[in-house]
Amino acid sequence: MGLLYFLISLILLLTFSTPRLVLGNAELRALLELKSSLDPENKLLKSWTSEGDPCSGSFEGVACNEHRKVANISLQGKGLSGKVSGAVAELKCLSGLYLHYNKLSGEIPTEISKLTELTELYLDENNLSGGIPPELGNMDNLQVLQLCCNQLTGTIPSQMGSLKRLSVLSLQYNRLMGEIPAALGNLRMLRRLDLSFNGFSGRVPARLADIPQLEVLDVRNNSLSGFLPTAFRSLNEGFQYGNNPSLCGAGFPAVRVCSEFDNDKVNVDQLEPPGSITNNTVPLANPQSADFHAHCNQTNCSKATRLPQAAIITGVIAVTVSLTGAVFLTIIRYRRRKQKIGTTSDSSEDRLSTEQPKEFYRKSASPLVSLEYSNRWGPWADGRNGTGSPLHCPSYFTFNIEEVESATQYFSEANLLGKSNFSAVYKGVLRDGSLVAIRVINVTSCKSDEAEFMKGLKLLASLRHENLVRLRGFCCSRSRGECFLIYDFALNGNLYRYLDLDDGSSIELDWSKRVSVICGIAKGIGYLHSNSENKSVVIHQNISVEKILIDQQFNPLISDSGLPKLLADDVVFSTLKISAAMGYMAPEYITTGRFTEKSDIYAFGVIILQVLSGKRKLTNSMQLAAESCRFQDFIDTSLKGKYIESAAAKLAEIALMCTHELPNHRPNIEAVIQDLSHPSHSS
Repeated sequence: MGLLYFLISLILLLTFSTPRLVLGNAELRALLELKSSLDPENKLLKSWTSEGDPCSGSFEGVACNEHRKVANISLQGKGLSGKVSGAVAELKCLSGLYLHYNKLSGEIPTEISKLTELTELYLDENNLSGGIPPELGNMDNLQVLQLCCNQLTGTIPSQMGSLKRLSVLSLQYNRLMGEIPAALGNLRMLRRLDLSFNGFSGRVPARLADIPQLEVLDVRNNSLSGFLPTAFRSLNEGFQYGNNPSLCGAGFPAVRVCSEFDNDKVNVDQLEPPGSITNNTVPLANPQSADFHAHCNQTNCSKATRLPQAAIITGVIAVTVSLTGAVFLTIIRYRRRKQKIGTTSDSSEDRLSTEQPKEFYRKSASPLVSLEYSNRWGPWADGRNGTGSPLHCPSYFTFNIEEVESATQYFSEANLLGKSNFSAVYKGVLRDGSLVAIRVINVTSCKSDEAEFMKGLKLLASLRHENLVRLRGFCCSRSRGECFLIYDFALNGNLYRYLDLDDGSSIELDWSKRVSVICGIAKGIGYLHSNSENKSVVIHQNISVEKILIDQQFNPLISDSGLPKLLADDVVFSTLKISAAMGYMAPEYITTGRFTEKSDIYAFGVIILQVLSGKRKLTNSMQLAAESCRFQDFIDTSLKGKYIESAAAKLAEIALMCTHELPNHRPNIEAVIQDLSHPSHSS
């Protein structure tokens, strides 16, 4: 009996004192190898140590499931500058890998394909190079694949058509080429396919239009050609195809009508290329994949070794189990509550548990939600406000607070773009990979009247122009007391940052770009000031260089259009102080207290002078120099004389007319646009 008691004590001691040796040794080694690759200088992942426990909560960005196996790695936006190591494949129960918004380089390791439990892979917004590994087609459970905004080359492997559960495939802003594989038509669960801003050629496969779940197909800015099947029209605004000059079709406003020559060509986009995957093809499979799911529901991911059969050991194990079972259950429940793996409330880290049904992942990415603005506001799930009047807002316009928190990494300071006295703006990435800017407004700053607020929101949702920042969606949270406006993100910042660059900055703003920016701003104002059946005149009230954003093609986008319609009057008034201090305020506002189209024109004139001079703050001497066409005294010296004097003189003349003290002497925006269309204004 003495020997039996000794053995029991020994096993109990080993069980409670060294759990990581039994459960986490292989995963710990894999994490440390992954760390040395992602963070070679050990500046950012110092919490990943050989003495630590990955499942204790001490490893930054690492979360485990209830079986003490690594289930998620969330290291987005950490500034990592290394490479992705193939050691990640040793984390066999990994369901989510989030490495986006870093500076990672190198190729995507093919070993990732061994992670057959992985449902979400975010590698976007890095500097990854090389091709897309065909082996990724083995990942049967993959639902979100984000590879956009890298330096990837080569073609899309046809094996990608094997990812039967894939709902989002984002490959935009890379250097991919070749034809779009018709095999992608096999992705029956696909909701969003973004292939824009690459070098794809050939036709758009007609089979893509047959995907029942598809909502967005973006093939802009490629070298695609041939006939566009009319079936794509069913996607409405979800089908984006601009800047493919060789495309033709019927019923697509942005492409030419096909000629007889085009129609005589064989419609090869409906044919399967040699070796492509058809609906009857068996998907690529990893021989070991069938075992992974079972392994991840055991205590270890690898097979347990066979135990000795001696009766004494059997008795010891039975006693040990009976003594420790309750303790383990208590520990598991505690860790599960603490880590909240896979619960819908843990949105800040986007953590998902391997035990969650796969349907959960699809539903969690859906933007269909209800509105919570204040305690007296009813749900918006049926597209109506609390009074029952229809809002006519599209279903994709609404977001939930979990999506907003996830997009901003729970409003991380690293994503904060700026603050004002009534709001803050954060950079974010949606679950579908879209880059967004999210403006957070406290409800106390919004109009208190529900009907007026809804009217303003409807106005913002209706504004659509190539020179306006597009409002993607809206969300309000009763618990946070805040509402959120989700806009498209402008990669090149605002116009303000391109002025006063006497410090030798490398940011370039040559003459042609300056003229293009001025013309684009005018067109945006022209749209706001236009009156039609679908839209009344909108006065911006606060146009400035800080409100002019610049996209990747250096097109100007006017932001905050219609925003005053949402805000309380005192908040609007307080924001005007900055505008007045910067010289954008029309003189008549002081006496009338009213904004008109001519007050927007005045601010536009100030912007023209700022763009010509390259200065954020204008002086009387600069304005006098513009009046007398003394170019050397008001044209930006960083241009080094590379500008067209006649165009500069005309732009200065327009600016001076727009900033005339008397509003009746200022031109309307239609006249300004007509003057700007003169050929001499280009470079």
